[in-house]
Amino acid sequence: MRVLLTNFHRGNGGGHDTYLLNLLTALALSHEVAVAAPHSSRLFRLASGRTGVRVTAVDFAPRGLRWLRELWTLWRLVSLGRFDIVHVNGSADHKLIMLVRLMALRRPRIVYTKHNDHRSRSVGNWLRAWLGTDHVIAVSDYVAGKLRDSPYRRLPITTVPHGIDGNHFAPPAADEVAALRTHHFGAESDSTIFVSTAGTHHEKGWIDLVEAVAQLPAHLRRRARVIVAGETPSPCMVSKVESLGLSGHVVFTGLLDDVRPTLAAGNVAFVLSRRETLSFACREAMAMGLPVLVSDAGGLPENVTDGIDGWVVPRADVAALRARLESILSEPDQLIGMGSAALAKSQAHFGLDAFVAGTMAVYRATLDAEVTPEPLQTALTKSNGR
Repeated sequence: MRVLLTNFHRGNGGGHDTYLLNLLTALALSHEVAVAAPHSSRLFRLASGRTGVRVTAVDFAPRGLRWLRELWTLWRLVSLGRFDIVHVNGSADHKLIMLVRLMALRRPRIVYTKHNDHRSRSVGNWLRAWLGTDHVIAVSDYVAGKLRDSPYRRLPITTVPHGIDGNHFAPPAADEVAALRTHHFGAESDSTIFVSTAGTHHEKGWIDLVEAVAQLPAHLRRRARVIVAGETPSPCMVSKVESLGLSGHVVFTGLLDDVRPTLAAGNVAFVLSRRETLSFACREAMAMGLPVLVSDAGGLPENVTDGIDGWVVPRADVAALRARLESILSEPDQLIGMGSAALAKSQAHFGLDAFVAGTMAVYRATLDAEVTPEPLQTALTKSNGR
């Protein structure tokens, strides 16, 4: 099978990058895979040089006359590439692929993965649903529900949750953990480190955790430490941390290609987004054996069982979060068992094999007119243990 994967992000694509890198790594073992992404993107950089993967620079949101040049580049790629499937991942790349397919010498099938929870009722979405999509992948049941209330409801919609490479993301050795915690903080043995690799934008909710820490009783606040990985946060958010008197409690790592050492330094992971569809950051932390504190936003609660392998708190509710932190810090012994439960769930349900198999099932269904979406969805539901 020949597959073209596309993404529009010019810089850091976050979860989109992780999604596509996981997919292309697996597909390249037995299929012909190509990637189209902006030259300045993290995806372009990380995909380039991989064995069996062809990478083409395409700016999916050009300005002025460059639009014609990018359209020509993409037209040649699609027309000459003889792709069976073009797998799009956002509105900008979806739009150009739709236009190119209307003009291309060969008309590949288009699979669209919806990664966000934005409304899909615009004229553009209507056109893409009717003219440029053959099958839709939802990354969570929450997203699937949103799609069924959109122009995409006329198409097959299949939920294929994110998959995590359990060999890559795995709990570290105890001596490695101790060294990492000392490296980040020189933390005392009774410290509890809360770590997030979900990013530093305000909507990721990490500042809520910092505010909740600031409201803890002094004896508990002393023991709390926070690591936040991602792009440098805005100056006003850094000032907020300073104004709360927590500069010595919070570490910003910057953007990381490998988040495993940072996760390994934590006792608890957190993803407290205002809006979220599923979260690679949450599943990667669980694969590392960390219980995860999540908000009730979107598909986040689909990852954890409250009180078993993590906790669910109302989004943007600092008071509720403070109460949960008091419980966690007062009973640190519970974290080992909850981390083991998180690892067990990850191994049973969040594996890369299920993700790749589910995606391939969508590709095959899209190419095979005899396959209907209902039995496909039933099969995937069973394979994911849902």
